[in-house]
Amino acid sequence: MREELLAILEKNSRIDFKELAVLLGVSEEKVLEEITALEKDGIICGYHTLINWEKTSIEKVNALIEVKVTPQRGQGFDRIAERIYNYPEVRAVYLISGGYDLLVTLEEKTLKEIANFVSDKLSTLDSVLSTATHFILKKYKDHGTIINQNRNDEREVITP
Repeated sequence: MREELLAILEKNSRIDFKELAVLLGVSEEKVLEEITALEKDGIICGYHTLINWEKTSIEKVNALIEVKVTPQRGQGFDRIAERIYNYPEVRAVYLISGGYDLLVTLEEKTLKEIANFVSDKLSTLDSVLSTATHFILKKYKDHGTIINQNRNDEREVITP
């Protein structure tokens, strides 16, 4: 039940306990107990809403920043990752394989704000050796959800 419950919640965190109980074939009380336990154990870490900001008047700029760092003795990458993720503008930090060590995601109002964050805060950290910033120009799919699905053109084709 636990895996199925997590899969359902990952796709739709707004689903109510009654519907979950029906889908899982258990009581609402059992669903509530399981969700409470998953939250307490840190398996469910939060609930989020995916917003297509392009359809609003609110300007947002998203960037992916590759960061090469010197790992610290006895703590590896954890300490520098913690310093980075504690900045409020940072949306996510991942330890990655490849040419860089960490992938940092940012969301700001302007390109300049992201550039300032990278130059004034990120690049000045002692362990940071180099960075590469990539701006997200368009999102096609995010968190498993297609953002801008192509609508079928329902106009009739006219040929001569």
